[in-house]
Amino acid sequence: WEFSNLMKKKICILGSTGSIGKATLEIISKNKKDFDVVLLSGNNNVKLLITQAKKFKPKYIYSNNFYFQEKLRIFCKANKINLIDDLLLLKGIKFDITVAAISGIAGLIPTINIIKFSKKILIANKESIICGWKFILKELKKYNCHFTPIDSEHFSIHNLIKNKNINTIKDIYLTASGGPFFEKKVNLNKVTPAQAAKHPNWKMGKKISIDSANLMNKVLEVIEASLIFNLPINKFKIIIHPQSLIHAIIEFKNGLSSMLYHYNDMKIPIANSLYDNFYNHKNNDHNFLSQNQLTFIKANSKRNPSLKILKFKNVLNQKGFILINALNEILVQKFLENKITFSDITNKLLGILNTNIVKNYLKNHQIRHINDVFKVYNFSRSIVN
Repeated sequence: WEFSNLMKKKICILGSTGSIGKATLEIISKNKKDFDVVLLSGNNNVKLLITQAKKFKPKYIYSNNFYFQEKLRIFCKANKINLIDDLLLLKGIKFDITVAAISGIAGLIPTINIIKFSKKILIANKESIICGWKFILKELKKYNCHFTPIDSEHFSIHNLIKNKNINTIKDIYLTASGGPFFEKKVNLNKVTPAQAAKHPNWKMGKKISIDSANLMNKVLEVIEASLIFNLPINKFKIIIHPQSLIHAIIEFKNGLSSMLYHYNDMKIPIANSLYDNFYNHKNNDHNFLSQNQLTFIKANSKRNPSLKILKFKNVLNQKGFILINALNEILVQKFLENKITFSDITNKLLGILNTNIVKNYLKNHQIRHINDVFKVYNFSRSIVN
């Protein structure tokens, strides 16, 4: 027993109450002999966080939600758990694996701060990568921390181009399901947040489901992929693949193409990343024989105006990426609050990116420090009406 305990991987999960965090804990609960959950973190869903802590008995809970601080403090004291509101308070610990899955820009600082305590980090927070890749990369190199993306598309690209010469790649295709309104006659001005968040194939959080409905998540994923894999944006293409079973396709210059197939369950990329691709996936109900057809359709910007963003040369830079991400996050929130229509999300975003105020801002501001990222967010809030 002592020997097996030594072999357990120390796990830290940032955002354990979100969809990625819950999926990760589901995998761990079936493989308890392999993992020791040392840190859990959550924000609003304190009830679930406490339930998770009772089950997995972490040494630490990280939360900086002021409203629940007292409730968590009482619980942690009774259960001999250290409650921290700043990850830099961790001492003398090295996690074998950290899963960074706090959604939105709120995930950026925790992701950067946890790297020095981690041997390997799995990032599922695209906002962190889009807004702070430069800072994340610096920390990864400084602390020799290994990084794996666990978004299904980036996980697939990562696997498909492993040990390949980047110069042999012609194009990289990211697949999109097309969302709930694909090929349906729907008045997009009358769509409700509940309808837009109803993804046909994946079970995801509200924000990412809305982004999926207007293909904005693919625009963000292209930006993310270009940063992670250090390739120009025009190397990436977006295609509609309604079955969501092929997650990326690499077309090589020699006429060959590779694609990665897996059932549309986030537990597959997560488990394979936790186990360095040697995960024994026992569920064979969903193999490719159960699928009659795989369809690929070119995505067009007439139906999905968000794709036009990838042609806006003046905003396709570090500051512009943060701006696109911030404006989209703010506009999606407005839609969720029924303040704007579904179509307004991309229409307003495109309109704002075209204004002189944005062009001047991008010309006159630099991203030298992590605080500059948040300044872009504040600027974005000031120009959205």
